[in-house]
Amino acid sequence: MTTATVPMSIRLEPSAKQRLKEIATRQKRTAHGLAAEAITAFIEQKEREHDFNQSCIASYNQYKETGLHVTHDEVVPWLESLFTDDELPPPECHA
Repeated sequence: MTTATVPMSIRLEPSAKQRLKEIATRQKRTAHGLAAEAITAFIEQKEREHDFNQSCIASYNQYKETGLHVTHDEVVPWLESLFTDDELPPPECHA
C-alpha cells in the first residue's frame, strides 16, 4: 500500500544538507527519504508532547477540583519496589 505524498521544499544550511547527503549515502537511501522520515518523527514527537502536556493540565485541574493527591514520600517507596520480589501496592490518593 502506497501513501500519497505532497511536495514541500525547505531551506537548509549548506553544512546540514551535506551531512544529510553523507548519511543518506552511508545508509543507501535518498536524502529526501531521510528528511521526510525525520520530519514525520518530529511531528509525532511534538504530538506526543502536546498530548502529555494536556494530560498534565487535566490532572492538575482535577487536583484543584478534588484535592486528591499522593505525596512524593508516598510514591518513592512504591516506585522503588516496582519490578522487585517485594512490589508494593500503589499508594492511595487522599485529600
